[in-house]
Amino acid sequence: MLTRISSLIGAASLLASTSALAVEARLGHGFTEQHPRGQAMARFAAEVDKATNGQVKIKVFANSSLGSEEKMLQSVQGGVLEFYLGSLVPFAVRKKELQIFDFPFLFSNDAEVAKVLDGPVGTKLLDDLKDTGAVGLTWAGGAFRNVANSKRPIRKFEDFKGLKIRVMQSPVAIESFKAMGINATPMAYAEVFTALEIGALDGLEHPPVDMFQNKIYEVQKHLAITHHVYTPVALVVSNKWFSTLPADQQAAIRKAAVIARDFQRAEEIRQDKDAVGQLHAKGMAVTELAPAELDKMRQSVKPVIEKFSASIGPDFVKSFYAEVEKVRKAK
Repeated sequence: MLTRISSLIGAASLLASTSALAVEARLGHGFTEQHPRGQAMARFAAEVDKATNGQVKIKVFANSSLGSEEKMLQSVQGGVLEFYLGSLVPFAVRKKELQIFDFPFLFSNDAEVAKVLDGPVGTKLLDDLKDTGAVGLTWAGGAFRNVANSKRPIRKFEDFKGLKIRVMQSPVAIESFKAMGINATPMAYAEVFTALEIGALDGLEHPPVDMFQNKIYEVQKHLAITHHVYTPVALVVSNKWFSTLPADQQAAIRKAAVIARDFQRAEEIRQDKDAVGQLHAKGMAVTELAPAELDKMRQSVKPVIEKFSASIGPDFVKSFYAEVEKVRKAK
């Protein structure tokens, strides 16, 4: 009996000790909890908790509740926020190579993107973040963007002209859409729904899953399937915080990030297939641009790609396209 009591006391003491030593962290992102990325971050937190025996506990904050992407990344850089999942566009001025993801028609399908992001060029882009104060854990995935608006159906290239469309706060995105005759308007995504609602914007370009999750169908009438840009998202952690963890906990976090990445990519593809139909069911008219019209889009943005290739670095851009082509041929 005494032995059993001693064992119970010992187990309770160990549990209390483990709980007392638990490290708490926050993770911020701009997606709903039902979005594939929101679901993946809940999975990430659970995997970290399991892999570290409860010694690292992550609380996830969805729906931009911790601020805009730019604010969250700044918080990660300063060590105020531990984790962030989302676009790295706010880093693109300082890390010009990241601007290549804003090049229109860079990728052709999800499988191709995954292989490039997980390959040497994608890994190097994450590794190069270290001097920003953020450590890149993984490219968590992303999605192809399409164009929605409240004015008219987009059936041909000329239908884009004059529309006031929200674009990412990226020089490449802004100039690309201007080259297509669009009134490109950069704006934080958290402000977009209200701007669409009051007519300050005619539309936006975004993945269908995000449009559906954020109920864009309530303020938009038309969706044009263009797949013009694939925007990857990354999971990053504050170097200030991450460097204080022992090696085994760092390894557990990295492993959990890969598990969450694979889950998110599969779920994103699954939900994307349904999202267009769901948007249509909610009242949005859907059009798909013919190859000839997409070619007009490609031709219009060629000068923009040439301009930013020079500023990003011609050798890097050439090597990136070469990697894409290598993956494409390996199918």
